[in-house]
Amino acid sequence: MLIGIISDTHDNQIQTKKAIEAFNKRGIEYVIHAGDYTSPFTLKLFKELNCRYVGIFGNNDGDKLLLLEKSEGNIYNQPYKFTLENRKIIVLHEHHLVDDLADSGHFDLIIYGHTHEAFLKRVKNTLIVNPGEAGAWLYGRSTVAIVDLKNMEAEIIEL
Repeated sequence: MLIGIISDTHDNQIQTKKAIEAFNKRGIEYVIHAGDYTSPFTLKLFKELNCRYVGIFGNNDGDKLLLLEKSEGNIYNQPYKFTLENRKIIVLHEHHLVDDLADSGHFDLIIYGHTHEAFLKRVKNTLIVNPGEAGAWLYGRSTVAIVDLKNMEAEIIEL
């Protein structure tokens, strides 16, 4: 199963739309957002996805009640833990616990955002992914990640 990972869209409608188009073109079957949508209107674009999505709240997400409503219940508080294709996944926004979670060996995939810098790393049997910033506001580079859950390989995609 191919999953798309996005974070830190920060209301950038143009780049968010590009990310969704890239996910649809690649045949992504599930999308995970690692926080910082910022405003509820950004979620209108996610209706264009050809698959289900889930996400978490980030530190810049303002109206959480309206974000939750507009997401139709697809946004959760962090950390959000779930299983997909027999892979244990945890999604955080901030990076402070990532190393400890990886050392624990409890998760197959750790996803985080917040730093706006794309990052891939493997610690033992755990894959760590930060897709970077889709919004491109901080560093001017708009990126997302794609993970193949079958072979646990990941790549960063420039939008």
